[in-house]
Amino acid sequence: MIRYAVVGLGWISKTAFLPAVVLTGNSVVTALVTGKIESARQIATQYGIKRVVSYEDFDELVSSDLIDAVYVAVPNPLHAAFAISALKHGKHVMVEKPMATSLPDAEAMIRASQQSGKLLMTSYRLHHDIGTVEALKSIRSGAIGEPRFFSATFSFQSDANNHRLNLEHWGGPLQDIGIYCINAARHVFASEPVEVQAISCRDESDPRFLEISDSIAVTMRFPGNRLAQFYCSFAAHPVDTYRVVGTEGVLSMEPGFRFETPMTLKTETSTGSERIDFPHFDHFAGQIAYFSGCIVDGARPVDDGEEGLADLRVLFAIERSVSTGLPVSLEPLNYRQGPSTATVRMIGPAALGA
Repeated sequence: MIRYAVVGLGWISKTAFLPAVVLTGNSVVTALVTGKIESARQIATQYGIKRVVSYEDFDELVSSDLIDAVYVAVPNPLHAAFAISALKHGKHVMVEKPMATSLPDAEAMIRASQQSGKLLMTSYRLHHDIGTVEALKSIRSGAIGEPRFFSATFSFQSDANNHRLNLEHWGGPLQDIGIYCINAARHVFASEPVEVQAISCRDESDPRFLEISDSIAVTMRFPGNRLAQFYCSFAAHPVDTYRVVGTEGVLSMEPGFRFETPMTLKTETSTGSERIDFPHFDHFAGQIAYFSGCIVDGARPVDDGEEGLADLRVLFAIERSVSTGLPVSLEPLNYRQGPSTATVRMIGPAALGA
């Protein structure tokens, strides 16, 4: 069993990660790291977790033999500090996305992994779900011809107390949910974008958006004159879908990115249509089981620090485009291996919020 410490007990840790660990068969949580000790002790009792520590005692924890790895799910600006400390103390790290709030911090995380010999994985749960991988396999097989255009819409009405509404946490729809669209487009085209252009907007009468934009629309150019566009919002009706238009057909996925309901894949061509309703596997259990397997085998995860860095460079280019109103070019970057059948782990769904 790979023993994890969960760092940060927000919604994603309590609703998704902790219930999922129980399902993996190769992982267990043995410590919680939090700023709210008393409430964390109740969670620890529920899951039979041995130890609860404060953020201030994190270095002591990662110096101990109580854990093998940490899951970092604190607000974005704190990712790098906790991840680097854990890696330097000889612990493996799974970090939520975006992996950092600056390129130097992300690069420092990757160096810490390389120097310590411990694994760093960015939490791209969709890389381990059958729906996402089957969509990519269908595209690679030529089912819709050559993919030419990717479009995605990912939106919902954000709760007013969501910390992702705070500028100090590098919050906003781009960072929180736009990153899913960026990642999907990169793997659909199996290449890296060369140019981005974006426009954001903010309803100044809405008290939720005193600090951040509520919505953003982005266009990305990929090699071979292929285009991707996405719209994401914290202030719109819930929509979660993407579509890939090819030279001979179209592929669509709904939901495209969330984990609460099973995915449905549809393809349409001149010769007919097909619909696949995928079983509802637990995305978090899949990614945890995959990472623990990598730790046991000493294998570098596909969704490593370099994968997180690839998305991060696009995020910052989009921000520059928003601020200048101009297209922003990106330095050429070689596309690396993406999710595949080898990364899929089909584990039954957890009872969300258990």
